[in-house]
Amino acid sequence: MDLAMFDLFLASFVTLFVVIDALGVAPIFATLTAGSSPAHSRKMAIRGSFYAMLLLLAFAYGGEWLLSRMGVSLDAFRAAGGLMLLLMSIEMLFEKRQARRETRAETMLEDQDGPEDISVFPLAIPLLSGPGSIAAVMIFMSQQDGDPVRQLVVIAAMLANLLIALILLLIAPWLLKVLGHTVGALITRVFGVILAALSVQLIFDGVHNVFFGG
Repeated sequence: MDLAMFDLFLASFVTLFVVIDALGVAPIFATLTAGSSPAHSRKMAIRGSFYAMLLLLAFAYGGEWLLSRMGVSLDAFRAAGGLMLLLMSIEMLFEKRQARRETRAETMLEDQDGPEDISVFPLAIPLLSGPGSIAAVMIFMSQQDGDPVRQLVVIAAMLANLLIALILLLIAPWLLKVLGHTVGALITRVFGVILAALSVQLIFDGVHNVFFGG
């Protein structure tokens, strides 16, 4: 892998790592599967990661076609996606995103009567493959000008993140005990700052291309 490909992989990986936020999803998953058997928890983790992969792949390769049918330019989507990621980063800095996830988990637990299938909702959608990760994948894919090799590098970064997410889900109960709330909050804030910088750059790029034609 040459330097340009490595830089692309690193940029894609870091962005998706922050947006997917597997470290933040793992405690929620542990809460949702509390009281379930280890076999059921493993099944939910594997299936949820698989469904998230299918959804992100669908938008990675079909998102541009969908936008064209809706009359939305890639630059407009890039600017809008950057704005959405910026709002997400602000939520991460003030821990609003985690609080919303915990509320969703508590609601599900109140409605739950025995072990339920949480692999599609809320694990795959929206925890692992929410609007932020979908937008990030589509933006990175659109920036590669149809180059299949560079697109595969983006897909590799996405798959690497989902693999990490799966591992963290499988060890979620242990991870929750080791990290604790303080360390988890610190990591979330650091990721929020990184995501804010990346999202602002996306907004600048999209607005510049719209008004100045790239």
